[in-house]
Amino acid sequence: MSTITSKAVQITQNGGPEELKLVTVSVGDPGPGEIRIRHKAIGLNYIDVYQRSGLYKLPLPLQLGMEAAGVIEAVGEGVTHLKAGDRAAYASQPPGSYCEVRVMPAKCVCKLPDAISFETGAAMMLKGLTTQYLLSRTQPQGGLQPGDFVLFHAAAGGVGLIACQWAKAMGLQLIGTAGSDEKCALALANGAAFAINYAKEDFVARVKEITGGKGLKVVYDSVGKDTFLKSLDCLQPFGLLANFGNASGKVEPLDIGLLAAKGSLYVSRPTLFTHIATRETTQEMADELFGMVSSGKVNIRIDQRFPLEEVQEAHRSLEARQTTGCTIFTL
Repeated sequence: MSTITSKAVQITQNGGPEELKLVTVSVGDPGPGEIRIRHKAIGLNYIDVYQRSGLYKLPLPLQLGMEAAGVIEAVGEGVTHLKAGDRAAYASQPPGSYCEVRVMPAKCVCKLPDAISFETGAAMMLKGLTTQYLLSRTQPQGGLQPGDFVLFHAAAGGVGLIACQWAKAMGLQLIGTAGSDEKCALALANGAAFAINYAKEDFVARVKEITGGKGLKVVYDSVGKDTFLKSLDCLQPFGLLANFGNASGKVEPLDIGLLAAKGSLYVSRPTLFTHIATRETTQEMADELFGMVSSGKVNIRIDQRFPLEEVQEAHRSLEARQTTGCTIFTL
């Protein structure tokens, strides 16, 4: 068995960005169903903040990171869809992508098309697959048809900018919210039909105005506590609120009777990792994402790059909402 060393970012206790420490770890050979990958770029996502802070509880010490792209160095027994030398990218459990080299399960690792760069691959897998499962797999009763309005919070973020473009490609009219005029302009430039600066406007009133009082079939909400109840007020009867994140804090317990009072509404709390639980589903979703990006219908915007050594600063910027689009770590 061979062993190599790798720089990696770990935490030994939950807390702020100051808990992120650069260490040296040993990496061995892949076992059955595993691969060893040498990263070329690594993605930063808000789920990394949740895991670092302890909002999402995981055993400690913890090596963070859910997304990266690189080159396969070795494959374990039973792995047939990848081989040494392949370019590859992933969004995957367990965490651990904040490193140079790692061994990990192969089932959620996908061969990266030659037309897509490592940086783009690292920036798009978690956010792009999230967009795919939201718009294609998390739909209201009767589905979504061209011309339908959808509300998407945090529309200038990494997932949001991909969703703006993807929704436009589907013929949907995406109404995006953001916290500044500059971020609203960015959402509009990326395909949003309307943008609402929630720091200046009541997004519920604006949605009712845009939809002629009808409301929406679906709201996609990664903000959480600050937007959840108002998002329910944007829905038409039988509408769906898909809450897929907690950027402003954890949603308070819900009185389920409120859903009846507001029009027999539906609420879902989906997660990407349920959708990519099998190799077949992961590949099917990734193929759709690769097609969207390769065709030019979706452009992956990387607005921030940090060396892995500056991981603390990257987390501070993300939490302070100073970032737009995607953020990656370079090696």
